[in-house]
Amino acid sequence: MAPLLEARNISKHFGGIAALTSARFELAAGEVHALMGENGAGKSTLARICAGSHRADSGDILLAGEPVALGDPRDAQRLGIGIVYQELDLFPHLTVGENLVIGNLRFPEGVLVDRTAMHAFARPFLDRVGLTIGTEMLVSALTIAQQQLLVIARALSMDCRILFMDEPTSALSEDAAERLFGVIAQLKAQGVAIGYVSHKMDEIFRLCDRVTVLRDGATIGTREVAGTSRADLIRMMVGRDVDTSSRSTRTGFGPVVLSASGLTTRKLRGISFDLRQGEVLGVAGLVGAGRSELGAALFGLDPILGGSLHVKGRSYAPKAPAEAQAAGLGLVPEDRKVQGLMLQMGVRENSTLSILPRLSRLGLLRFVEERGLFQPMAARLRLKCASPEAAVGSLSGGNQQKALLARWLFADPDILFLDDPARGIDVAAKEDIYSLIHELAGSGRSVLLASSELTELMRCCDRILVLNNGRAAGIFAAKDVTQEIIMAAATHDGAAPLAKAG
Repeated sequence: MAPLLEARNISKHFGGIAALTSARFELAAGEVHALMGENGAGKSTLARICAGSHRADSGDILLAGEPVALGDPRDAQRLGIGIVYQELDLFPHLTVGENLVIGNLRFPEGVLVDRTAMHAFARPFLDRVGLTIGTEMLVSALTIAQQQLLVIARALSMDCRILFMDEPTSALSEDAAERLFGVIAQLKAQGVAIGYVSHKMDEIFRLCDRVTVLRDGATIGTREVAGTSRADLIRMMVGRDVDTSSRSTRTGFGPVVLSASGLTTRKLRGISFDLRQGEVLGVAGLVGAGRSELGAALFGLDPILGGSLHVKGRSYAPKAPAEAQAAGLGLVPEDRKVQGLMLQMGVRENSTLSILPRLSRLGLLRFVEERGLFQPMAARLRLKCASPEAAVGSLSGGNQQKALLARWLFADPDILFLDDPARGIDVAAKEDIYSLIHELAGSGRSVLLASSELTELMRCCDRILVLNNGRAAGIFAAKDVTQEIIMAAATHDGAAPLAKAG
């Protein structure tokens, strides 16, 4: 296939650190071509350079064989190149319609905003991705999954002939992802070239024709998807074999450490469950089912309107996160950028925030002790950064997540709620997090793992609590349950019977 877009010998440095070194990539019309690699391998940087968001230090971008200059994303848009970023680039205080048309060369700008024209322009693209919200709704009121769909709808509205998608399903439920896969199939049939950045092997083998693997900023090779295997791709990505087949074999849990009886909030309705010492309890459900809201209620972020909670046999009714921490609970939130990290602060500063009182004396921080604690933790999590003082916002998504995990490992809670901790993280880094979860449980910590990936829940958990529209639809033993059973409970439109693990 003759390439429609070709990136030749692309190099890029950030602050003296090489993000890309003579990297190569090409896209043909009507092709879905995956970009894979560990976090920090340079996938997103290469996609952004091809879409005009970053400028390469050296190298060439060719379009239909002719060199092109991409000074900014508008240059790329004029040439029919678009991108869906992993970290959403929306204006939270503007409406859905305004976000879809702002900077969109396909929507004619005027002195005054024509709301009727904006609605008529936006509605078909919102419907195409299954987003049923109104165009006058503020983006700040949307869930992360809805924002992800809005960004995809905006890209479709720009009528791209080349479209890069950076982890587009990272915040989507399985049903929303299925709709996106249908859209991708339509675009492919129309001759659109799609560069697909993802860590999800199932998606790569289902959607893509070819895959190019990057490691440490360099192109390792390109393979036809039909002629390669998961093990081959993982070996190319990490330079070693990684076992992705192991499952939890934990038995003999300790006493109940957290008990919920009829827990009710603005979203949750009568949730009941027990969590034992050393157990990993999964939390499954479609977008909007209440997974994140359960974590918010347990951590004192959402008011409890009914029911009761007990921690280690004592009544527990948190009204603020400080009370939750004092009771031995921790929360790694779904949105690390908005809810978790101080993006302008350094990596080490973010990681040690939870233990500042321990590191301070008379109001002064003991830097030597802080550095002494951070380095072993960074090595434990394989956290990659140019410097511990580098702004955490400059890291890849996976390394940002590891910095947030480090904070809670320093805090050492007895009960830890992990809300989609492996979202947007590569295969090897996921294995690191899965090993960490296993390690925490083995040391007597208890974990609640909310995830949009059923395979992840079945891999890591001992039991799985399924939520359906704010209610408990079942609790299943992970070793016995199937994805079909979980989805049936998550989508049941009636009163699903509660199934308990044996």
